Amino acid sequence: MGCDGRLSGLLRRNLQPTLTYWSVFFSFGLCIAFLGPTLLDLRCQTHSSLSQISWVFFSQQLCLLLGSAIGGVFKRTLAQSLWALFTSSLAISLVFAVIPFCTDVKVLAAVMALAGLAMGCIDTVANIQLVRTYQQDSAVFLQVLHFFVGLGALLSPLIADPFLSEDSCLLANGTANVTSGSHPLHASRVLGQQHAETRPWPNQTHPRPSPQDGAGTRVSYAFWIMALINLPVPVAVLYLMSKERLLTCCPQRTPLLLSADELALETQPPEKEDPASLPPNIPHPAHEDLFSCCQRRNCRGAPNSFFAIHITAALVLFMTDGLTGTYSTFVYSYAVEKPLSVGHKVAGYLPSLFWGFLTLGQLVSIPISSRVRPATMVFVNMVGVVATYLVLLAFSSSVVFLFVGTASLGLFLSSTFPSMLAYTEDALQYKGCATTMLVTGAGLGEMSLQMLVGWIFQAQGSYSFLVCGVIFGCLAFTFYILLLGFHRMHRARSSVPVQDKPRGAESPECYQR
Repeated sequence: MGCDGRLSGLLRRNLQPTLTYWSVFFSFGLCIAFLGPTLLDLRCQTHSSLSQISWVFFSQQLCLLLGSAIGGVFKRTLAQSLWALFTSSLAISLVFAVIPFCTDVKVLAAVMALAGLAMGCIDTVANIQLVRTYQQDSAVFLQVLHFFVGLGALLSPLIADPFLSEDSCLLANGTANVTSGSHPLHASRVLGQQHAETRPWPNQTHPRPSPQDGAGTRVSYAFWIMALINLPVPVAVLYLMSKERLLTCCPQRTPLLLSADELALETQPPEKEDPASLPPNIPHPAHEDLFSCCQRRNCRGAPNSFFAIHITAALVLFMTDGLTGTYSTFVYSYAVEKPLSVGHKVAGYLPSLFWGFLTLGQLVSIPISSRVRPATMVFVNMVGVVATYLVLLAFSSSVVFLFVGTASLGLFLSSTFPSMLAYTEDALQYKGCATTMLVTGAGLGEMSLQMLVGWIFQAQGSYSFLVCGVIFGCLAFTFYILLLGFHRMHRARSSVPVQDKPRGAESPECYQR
């Protein structure tokens, strides 16, 4: 109960900044999931083939990775961080508003590249600011932060669905000729990128049928609604900047006095607090951008375990975030292929089920993370992911197991990122480049594994989808076991008093995380 009281006190003291960081991650989730359900309408709007429209996905993921890598540049001060969040969240609303006017696939790819940069900046800056605010107590608040990602990702397909066309213009334009093993795409239910082999568009232009003439207009309403829903987010960031007196137009205000509870919390000594875990008066190197933190002089004398923790933690998220992206993208295509041959409307519920349980898992993880160590949560998640993929592989012909496994994967993958981030930052005592490295590794995995699985899926068939999942899940679990070992080595080395014990001696304190 004392821990809960301390967390609630911390939240009261930082309520407005915390709510603002949570809200910008809602923008992140809103922008990350809308491409899937609107894929066919965007193809009709841009007169593009499947291979051409796939570059839109690639441009968004690539620029998300770049934005994550360089996002640390904008957080050296609170003013820079808030200006970056304001610009990024406003850019997302502008992207939603502009998409209906993109009639060329190259223009659409450029617009989505801008959205990817904004999302990457939000991903890095919001995570860093929340970790900087709460330090060793950040696990619970990171779980809430990533719950808002799932909430936005769940909401955007629901907003788009009523405005999607039932009759695909691709069929009307003579592009329905597919290979004998392929299936036609159902526009209103496609929540992931489809990789059925479709012949390229013919050079001649065919007249659109009358039901399809208004498709572009109807789906435009969905984008404009999402732009309006996201608009309060940059307003909230701007309001926080005014409260922090970071706008020159705002008059200076005297700070409010602390309440009695906050004053007692302020004067209360921390429980079992190690001096090394207290925030220093200078900015942490953990919050540098990727390029700056890798060049810091204080890293030269760091032990090998220090760098190994960074690398293995980033590799774990490389695999788990890649699994999240690939499963939500290809589960529809897997379900409609030969072994299962699920109906298109029924298969369309699978991505929604995945995102729904991923959001539910993030919500359930909020109270759990205040009582369970982040390392334990990640371990349970890794075992659950591998076990679920093995069950799906063993019962690959069962539709029931596919739905149950989809829900199970959403639950186990939901809290992996925030738990890994909290665990790694705590293991490194908030030194190094953990946040930037983990965000960059996750973005790189989401981009590259989707491309890899898409290529293997087309070349080897639908069964390879589950095989890739088992391989990636086992690799993630292996990297996590290595991370635990490197943390044990690093903790033992850091806890040895130089004056009393020989170098390399084992600390009597047992490994807790």
